[in-house]
Amino acid sequence: MADDPLLDDDVGGSDEDQTFVTKEGLKKLKDELDELKGTRRLEVAQRLKEAISYGDLSENSEYEEAKNEQAFVEGRILELERKVKNARIITDKKAILGKEAEIGSTVTVRNKTSRSEPEQFTIVGSTESNPIENKISNESPLGKSFLGRKKGDTVDIRTPSGPLRYEIVKVA
Repeated sequence: MADDPLLDDDVGGSDEDQTFVTKEGLKKLKDELDELKGTRRLEVAQRLKEAISYGDLSENSEYEEAKNEQAFVEGRILELERKVKNARIITDKKAILGKEAEIGSTVTVRNKTSRSEPEQFTIVGSTESNPIENKISNESPLGKSFLGRKKGDTVDIRTPSGPLRYEIVKVA
């Protein structure tokens, strides 16, 4: 994996901890982290201070809500810090991509089971997956099945609704 020309080596952790993201995806993670560490932490601290001023904490619902929000914010900060620390940038080097589907590839496929029109999917890391935008995770059943495949390959996938068969029409 270290020799993968599609991934920048300037960021990253151990292989099992890596978060595959585009540069834009990493920026979104960093922006959310900055927002949580700055604005949200201060807002929660203010809510806690205000709730404490109401007195008896044992029956203070505002205090409980603020503590729960604080726990959520701190948990999310830890998660984002881990993802940013272990980020592995997916670069857009289409010339290097060749014909094999990799993380960062856009794969055009035809569902041979339903004989539908071709669809395009971009294989991304799980952090950036968005089915509405046809961005599928490299960890999803479709993403896993497309990785390493070439134009003309047929891919069989088991789904809860039954088996599907796709033909790879194009890899870009």
